[in-house]
Amino acid sequence: MKYNFDKVIDRRNTASEKYCFFKEQGLPEDTLPMWVADMDFETVPEVKERLKELADHGIYGYTGRTADYYSAVTGWFQKRFGWKTDRKWVISTPGVVFALAAAVRAFTRPGDSVLIQQPVYYPFKNVIERNGRKVINNPLVLKDGTYRMDLEDMEEKIRENNVKLFLLCSPHNPVGRVWTRKELTAAAEICSRYQVIVAADEIHCDFVRPGFVHTPYGTLPEELVKKSVICTAPSKTFNLAGLQASNIIIPDETLRRQFLGELNACASFGAGMFGLEACRIAYETGEEWLEELLLYLEGNYQYVRNFLKEQLPGIRLIQPEGTYLIWMDFRSLGYSDEQLKEKMRYEAKLWLDEGTMFGAEGSGFMRMNIAAPRSTIEEAMRRLKAAFSQEQPG
Repeated sequence: MKYNFDKVIDRRNTASEKYCFFKEQGLPEDTLPMWVADMDFETVPEVKERLKELADHGIYGYTGRTADYYSAVTGWFQKRFGWKTDRKWVISTPGVVFALAAAVRAFTRPGDSVLIQQPVYYPFKNVIERNGRKVINNPLVLKDGTYRMDLEDMEEKIRENNVKLFLLCSPHNPVGRVWTRKELTAAAEICSRYQVIVAADEIHCDFVRPGFVHTPYGTLPEELVKKSVICTAPSKTFNLAGLQASNIIIPDETLRRQFLGELNACASFGAGMFGLEACRIAYETGEEWLEELLLYLEGNYQYVRNFLKEQLPGIRLIQPEGTYLIWMDFRSLGYSDEQLKEKMRYEAKLWLDEGTMFGAEGSGFMRMNIAAPRSTIEEAMRRLKAAFSQEQPG
């Protein structure tokens, strides 16, 4: 490979959320963190060089979005997904979660119902409840090792609760589904029928495993996606989360005005200088880097899959179709969620995300981030084996 993803980088003493707060969590200092969704890889070399140039310039003033910036963003989605967008549809925000909260505030009123599909990325529920709206859960159904949408339940919940907004996770975090065009179209038809606005979090869109295809919500039939807000960012793709730059794509002018009105109400001015430039350079120069990264991550997945199958058969891996997060099922071992958490943290000394963070449907599961050098993944598996090798399915 041209890029060295095997390189281990010491992230301690960098104020990293992932590596620098063991004490605050009551965890041993030799804990191996595999939880929060950032990667342990250096970003695109051209991005590093451009950020050094900006830093050396020494003036970090107010910064706007140039024509080159818009071309980089729209060009990326055209080339990677065949999704033709217009620069006027693109709105910058400091992050996708911020944008989801803004969508909740812009398109609903206190007390209104907002639909989610648990187990799902936990900020979805937070941005609804903390803004005084009502969470309506349309749980995903796990059948034959694959999660699917329950469309009948979705329509019933929308109709009975007068749902105004649907927060869609695509690709899905944490279960790893890459929704098919057929599945998305069926959900879109229901939402269109009841005039439900869809805010699609597509932050993991660039991480799709071989044999699967990400379908941007905005590429569905035009009549179905008039009421949609598509949330994108380079942050997961190129490991830029700390720079806080996202691009929210809203084709409909009326929705765009409503969303911008909410941003203006909270005096949000979008991303800063370093985030904007990192986004532009990454989209302009980072495709080869990404393609090699995807190959490396596939190798990590295959290593974990084979290790669990051969040495820890009591832990069931839900096959991921996308993201660099894996969803592991420990239910056959018979632990309570608290027992599983304690065993993972203090025997295995692994810091993973407990499944219940993503809703009650995550009970008995754990989410693990495999975007790390292979040696880190190997060490994680050794620790997992040491803690669970004697366990047999109950």
